Amino acid sequence: MSSNPNAPPINPLPPAVILLALPIVLAELVLAAGAQGFVGGAEGVGWRLMALQEYAFFGPVFDLMLEAWQWPLEHVARFVTYPFVHVGFTHMIMVLVFLLALGKMVGEVFGSLAVFVIFFASAILGALVFAIVTDDPSPLAGGYPAVYGLIGAFTFIMWVRIGAVGGPQHQAFYLIGALLFIQLI
Repeated sequence: MSSNPNAPPINPLPPAVILLALPIVLAELVLAAGAQGFVGGAEGVGWRLMALQEYAFFGPVFDLMLEAWQWPLEHVARFVTYPFVHVGFTHMIMVLVFLLALGKMVGEVFGSLAVFVIFFASAILGALVFAIVTDDPSPLAGGYPAVYGLIGAFTFIMWVRIGAVGGPQHQAFYLIGALLFIQLI
């Protein structure tokens, strides 16, 4: 129990983390409510599919843009919109957990601007790698590529901290190893 009577009941989050988490949560609430028929009537059931079609990143569309060297804004925007649309509630919750926990740590160390830069740079890089490395016609959706950037930033923070006290810096990479193991399972 805290001896500070003025301690906030919830740990404060950097503004960037809140600004990134809100659209993720709000989008999922609307899509889940539509899927259950609470809003949108019969059309609400298909909102998730429509959201994926409008905002997810498609590698084949990128390939066509690259071939024609034409960059319509509606498709270029997908580089930064796909992290906000998820394929389901569990998908969104896992991304949100990583965003809140790691975003808080990264934001406290590097600041809110760095959280935005890391989040969106990782999302863009993730989409580029997805389009270039795979020929997968299915969409890239959800915030995993973006929060993996935050995992990298967190690992860097831990690597520096462990090195500052003379500890074994390889321990900083345990989180990445554990996440890789979980994803393989």
